[in-house]
Amino acid sequence: MNKTFLSFFIFSQVLFSQNILDLKSRAEVIKDLQKDRLENLLPDLMEETGIDMWVLITREYNEDPIIKTLLPPTWLNARRRTILVFFNNKKGEVEKAAITRYNFGENIPSIWDKDKEPDQLKALYDYIKSKNPEKIGLNFSEHFALVDGISKTDYDLFFNNAPKAIKNKVVSAEKLGIRWIETRTEKEKIIYDQLVEITHNIINEAFSTKVITPGVTTTDDVVWWMREKVSRLGLKTWFHPTVDIQRTGQSDLYGFDGESKFDIINSGDLVHCDFGITYLTLNTDCQELAYVLRTNETEAPEYLKKALKKGNDVQDDLTSNFKKGRTGNTTLKMAIQASKAKGLRPQIYTHPLGLYGHSAGTTYGMWDAQDGVPGSGDHPLHENTVYAIELNAKVYIKEWDKDIRVMLEEAGYFGPNGFRYVNGRQTKFLLIGNKNKHLN
Repeated sequence: MNKTFLSFFIFSQVLFSQNILDLKSRAEVIKDLQKDRLENLLPDLMEETGIDMWVLITREYNEDPIIKTLLPPTWLNARRRTILVFFNNKKGEVEKAAITRYNFGENIPSIWDKDKEPDQLKALYDYIKSKNPEKIGLNFSEHFALVDGISKTDYDLFFNNAPKAIKNKVVSAEKLGIRWIETRTEKEKIIYDQLVEITHNIINEAFSTKVITPGVTTTDDVVWWMREKVSRLGLKTWFHPTVDIQRTGQSDLYGFDGESKFDIINSGDLVHCDFGITYLTLNTDCQELAYVLRTNETEAPEYLKKALKKGNDVQDDLTSNFKKGRTGNTTLKMAIQASKAKGLRPQIYTHPLGLYGHSAGTTYGMWDAQDGVPGSGDHPLHENTVYAIELNAKVYIKEWDKDIRVMLEEAGYFGPNGFRYVNGRQTKFLLIGNKNKHLN
């Protein structure tokens, strides 16, 4: 058994030895994930994007989003001014250096000795000169907030003091930053399998009679139950969950009108949630639907089943057009055309998922931008990336004499073998009032 495989095997066993790891164990996993990304991913990304030096500058409590993905697990924030430098030495490896007042952990050695060189910026410039890079990437970007992390103050400080020879080499690290954030490693894929399963399990419990008593429980009750459940598990949500209802007499935009919802959940309701969690540096974002059984019902009405199928059809029209190198805007147009040709009424707003919930990478529409999204929609699809397949299909329900929206969102992975859902997708309603499990 070779060393790399052995390490990977041990990582997998540790991760799945219990449902959710304690904080100390999580720190070890995060440290291992960061090391793996720095040693086995970053060299390829720097070579791919043509940036041979990447300089990240940030300050405490105003952290660059990319630096936040690199902080040692015992650092909850940057300290003072934190400077990280990565240099592609063209030997298949990236040299890593932290020019910081404090030890930056095991993965990125701290090289600044303030007693020998009191000026932190001069220490940075001296290091740059010693490596003589051709292109120096800084984190500024017009269209991608997550790779626009250098503050104006730090940018000005760097340029106002840098020698001309260094200034002339500076370029945007936009492409490198996006690729760093959007790319999933083999170890992260293992985590995603577990993370999405945990998300589904919480939704399954929330949408059951363990939590909901028809005629008594409100949508807001369920929202706060989900928040409390996540907290009790030692996890976090990266956004406040949403739970809303569709029923006869309400518009199809009822769940999006911005008004606070304290609806009592009743039999015959179509219940929808939007929910995501954070664990081991990764995030989920999931929307699912449940039906509240009426007396003597054992399944959802046929007209709602048919409506859900139309939502699945829109999912297929989108993901079947995923192709390496194809932009989000091109794919969006193809998907909408395919759905409309079938008589469907789609709305697609699918986004990258990973180190952030609304992450950097290829974007497929926004709810108010169905003709495409400048910048992020022009980014081509790459392998080893994860997306929240988020969309809805508007469907007329004759029995309710109104339109409803079949709102769905599931994590999906795109890799060398194409697209797959991380932990399946919803093709049947969760049933409130009956024993059920997550249905794929």
